[in-house]
Amino acid sequence: MSVPARPPISACIIALNEADRIGDCLASLAFCDEIVVVDSGSSDGTRELCERAGARVLQRAFDGFRSQKQFAVEQAAHDWVLCLDADERVGERLREAILAEQASGFAHAGGYRFARLSEYFGRFLRHGNAYPDRVLRLFDRRRGGWRGSREIHETASVDGQVRTLPGDLVHHPYRSFEQLLHKTEGYARMMAEHEFARGKRASLAKLVISPAWRFWRGYVLRAGFLDGWHGLVYAYVRANYVRQKTIMLWLLQHGQPLRTPRG
Repeated sequence: MSVPARPPISACIIALNEADRIGDCLASLAFCDEIVVVDSGSSDGTRELCERAGARVLQRAFDGFRSQKQFAVEQAAHDWVLCLDADERVGERLREAILAEQASGFAHAGGYRFARLSEYFGRFLRHGNAYPDRVLRLFDRRRGGWRGSREIHETASVDGQVRTLPGDLVHHPYRSFEQLLHKTEGYARMMAEHEFARGKRASLAKLVISPAWRFWRGYVLRAGFLDGWHGLVYAYVRANYVRQKTIMLWLLQHGQPLRTPRG
């Protein structure tokens, strides 16, 4: 019986000023055959650190998360790609599962999803809307990629079967609460602008109901309360994200600016 070919894997990362944490990301990808980093103008030594670690670093001006990630996929030397953010690491069990699929020639699917386990101010969240948060990150680029027009909360997709692998993609998303609030506000604005451009509109009912439902669904129905005070803070912050996005969409449809005009 012939042994299936072992398809090589290209790991693809996008980065901007991630010198303080991309090292752990790169180390977790040591099993890959290539690491491609697309840097959008770092000034903290990210590029040099990645090059010393053996990654191939490309420079590209940032024009959206989806576009940046798709560019990285297109520059990879191999067709099977594993896409990570700089604040993510491949956990041990997930690495073993990926290697097992690779040994089979990735014969079972055109893409693989797995759970993302997020650390939230000293605790990994395992309940509520935070987990398992499954993401499709390993796929054959000949059958898929980072598609669509949405540049924020981007997702990859493939034509054909997608399987779920055991193990976790370990996520360390925030350096501080200040950074969390800043990122959340930025994401809310980008989503509001995207939805407005696509013709979606807010209503007074949504302004009241949507944030409350997000909190209730995550904290109560999906048992976010089991994560202690971390789960409570997470549920409040996510509900506030929905509130901000809906308010911004409401302002846009009433002709109000979201950003301070540049002088």
